[in-house]
Amino acid sequence: MTELRQKIPGRVHDKIALVTGGAKGIGRASVRLLAREGARVVIADIDVAAGQALAAEIGDAALFLRHDAGSEAGWQQLMAEVRERFGRLDILVNNAGILIAGTIEETSLEDWHRLMRVNADSVFLGCREAIGLMKAGGGSIINLSSIAALAGRDDYLAYSASKGAVAALTRSVAAFCRRRKYRIRCNSLHPDGVLTDMTSGGFPAGLDPERLTIDSDPMNRMCRPEDVAASVLFLASDEARAVNGVELRVDSGQMVMSI
Repeated sequence: MTELRQKIPGRVHDKIALVTGGAKGIGRASVRLLAREGARVVIADIDVAAGQALAAEIGDAALFLRHDAGSEAGWQQLMAEVRERFGRLDILVNNAGILIAGTIEETSLEDWHRLMRVNADSVFLGCREAIGLMKAGGGSIINLSSIAALAGRDDYLAYSASKGAVAALTRSVAAFCRRRKYRIRCNSLHPDGVLTDMTSGGFPAGLDPERLTIDSDPMNRMCRPEDVAASVLFLASDEARAVNGVELRVDSGQMVMSI
């Protein structure tokens, strides 16, 4: 059975994938899963140590490149490197993001700009630069948004707004590529609570995060990075070739229980 399974191509066999924020959390889980399913994966992240460690763990199927996702020059340099090494790009996962709490009365303009740069500007730049590499042969762009883009969070105003921009941008990119007949699909993923380093700082001291997961209780809202990565893999694969411009919620049913 093992020998037979090794002969079966993975779901993204021989595709070239790029994952921003790929060194940790959802990005790291996505990198591991895409590589396991046959893709060659570029790990793009500002965290050099974590990115290099993940690339070493995966081996020949992974390459780490330091990347500031909010930098226009950085994106141009990154895509030039991908073009030179691989000649094409099949999958882009715009995952890089940060989380800063604050209501409309508390949020500073500095925090607003910082969130927009990392969470929204990076997705705009990634989509724009990736289309140039993808339009000849097609591809899949997957943008990480949030359930906060759909439902809103009064305590995470700027974060919600940045992720709302990602959702709107995704629909526009999908429409643009379809009208140009580029065969580039663009979809957004909308997780709710995910157990990552980014969210762990919001837990009360002494609370075991495992008690908040759907493994503990299906009424809980927290899931694992691997749960989101599974949706990344689906949207990246040819199985999703007719899925374009959608907002896929990965929220353990949280939004449908909000009324």
